[in-house]
Amino acid sequence: MVRTLKDLANSPYSPDYDISGISDPFLQIKLLRLLRVLGEGDVDASDSMNDILAQVATKTESNKVAGNAILYECVQTIMRIEDNGGLRVLAINILGRFLSNRDNNIRYVALNMLMRAVTIDAQAVQRHRATILECVKDPDASIRKRALELVYVLVNETNVKPLTKELVDYLEVSDQDFKGDLTAKICSLVSKFSPEKIWYVDQMLKVLSEAGNFVKDEVWYALIVVISNASELHGYTVRALYKAFRTSAKQENLVCVALWCIGEYGDLLINNGGVLDIEDSITVTESDALDVVEIAIKRHPSDLTTKAMALVALLKLSSRFPSLSERIGEIIIQYKGNLVLELQQRSIEFNLIISKYQSIRSTLVDRMPVLNEATFIGKRAGSLSDAASIQSGPSVSLPNGVSKPLAPLLDLLDLSSDEAPAPSSSGGDLIQDLLGVDLSMPSQQSGASQSSNSGTDALLDLLSIGSPTARTQSPSVQNNSSIIDVLSPDTSKKASDSPLDDLSLLSLSSRGTSNSGAAPMMDSLDALPPSPPAENNGPVYPSLTAYESSFLRLMFDFSKQTRNSQTTIIQATFMNLSSNVYTDFVFQAAVPKFLQLQLDPASSNTLPASENGSITQSMRVTNSQYGKKSLVMRIRIAYKINGKDTLEEGQISNFPRDL
Repeated sequence: MVRTLKDLANSPYSPDYDISGISDPFLQIKLLRLLRVLGEGDVDASDSMNDILAQVATKTESNKVAGNAILYECVQTIMRIEDNGGLRVLAINILGRFLSNRDNNIRYVALNMLMRAVTIDAQAVQRHRATILECVKDPDASIRKRALELVYVLVNETNVKPLTKELVDYLEVSDQDFKGDLTAKICSLVSKFSPEKIWYVDQMLKVLSEAGNFVKDEVWYALIVVISNASELHGYTVRALYKAFRTSAKQENLVCVALWCIGEYGDLLINNGGVLDIEDSITVTESDALDVVEIAIKRHPSDLTTKAMALVALLKLSSRFPSLSERIGEIIIQYKGNLVLELQQRSIEFNLIISKYQSIRSTLVDRMPVLNEATFIGKRAGSLSDAASIQSGPSVSLPNGVSKPLAPLLDLLDLSSDEAPAPSSSGGDLIQDLLGVDLSMPSQQSGASQSSNSGTDALLDLLSIGSPTARTQSPSVQNNSSIIDVLSPDTSKKASDSPLDDLSLLSLSSRGTSNSGAAPMMDSLDALPPSPPAENNGPVYPSLTAYESSFLRLMFDFSKQTRNSQTTIIQATFMNLSSNVYTDFVFQAAVPKFLQLQLDPASSNTLPASENGSITQSMRVTNSQYGKKSLVMRIRIAYKINGKDTLEEGQISNFPRDL
């Protein structure tokens, strides 16, 4: 085969097999593919074909389609056979020439091949870095995206500064459709390879100034954490943000970071505290600093988060700038009648602090303690797609009175905390007025869609589920029965093949004993339609041991009203196999999107020891794919043994097929 390929590569013109001056390119390609298979894993075979591969790579014309097809196959063969450094450099150089071709298809193929080659010989690919950067600026969207991915792989500690500068410079002129991807990559590179904090701050401020609206929330959260930990940069950063705000006030996330820093370090801004040698001196008065905050809070497009942060900054500046307390109070009091409850409450409370509680104001609005950078990085590492995860976030009081952290609820759904659904604003609904809750979220203030299920939204808000600002729950609702239908964002990162691991719609149910007088109110508002009594007139199924451990056994009994009914009534019975009494017993379940799950209250939240009693709980499962898909359920059972929290979880897949 080597001899045949050599004859083809060196043969003179033959009209019977000639295509664009190349002798039988189809046969050459098939020979190259076969040599690729034979050379992989075989050192001797690879050595015997090195010479002919070098001849094909150097002699084949690259200005013709047939020649490029042969070169492409030759490069693939060189990359697959056993190691030969010189040949691989030659192959990568061929791909570099492909990047200069005017044909977009050839350039795209070259970028794909270079993505594979960078894992084999990154140094050889680095030589073509300038050409790859030019491809990032290509008019073709597919080439831009592929080239950006390749640049991202090529960045390391030694070249992060020049490559980041190129990407940031291009960010200024890039298309709006491309700014999102480009911004995400730049932020990730700066965070990963930053050699020093001042460079990190500078690059992030450039990104926020050019494309702040495309920056994810967790990115500017991280910037605030870094600023908080860099005490020597507080003055430099607040001055840089002040200047950036004057030219980029439309970038919402830049405004948020600027407001936080001006509120915290406003005194350094006007006193030129912590001036560095690389800075240009500026003069900022107290009134100038206050103007920035006032502009931010009065901008119509600003969302709730920005306005709320501006109010906090005003409160802090009232202590930093005592001479402007009266003017600050006049700005804050304007929002005492705001329709958004969050702004109204802040306005009234902050005004009281400024006017009546001046003795404690300075202590109350003192600078925040240094934020724990290690903890924040750890939380981000455990989240999805570079998003921050609240691993030790606010507590959620479950309906039967057992306080559990938010993270386990989200783990049950295989979601990170930033994917937890937030209740939508429902305008002036009666449920909002009766329950006295504000259902609007920061990201939903500008053109956000209205929720049709205001009762469920209100209940989500009451239970602090999906609301990262909720810290505690009112005792009056701790024992309410609840059914929560959770709409989760579509996620692309699922590693498991489990049917529960690729869900865009889950039903999470967690119901316990209900003795609260608030339940009738919920029912009257149709927030929680009561379950009709179970009717066992249909077929009877054998009992199923759904889950069993050394401490606990769960039995399921099934019934249907009719054999072909989509709804199955499940009676769950929990038995304690240990010699200890279980208290604060909670059962939770999650099902795929083709199922709907409703749990009735449990018979008790205390499980006697040694099988001397049981807890029963009924549930209804409706299978929209009845006859096509079987039931499947993920469960989580929490209880306390002598005051110590215990958690058991598992997946139930052995349901009878005809349910």
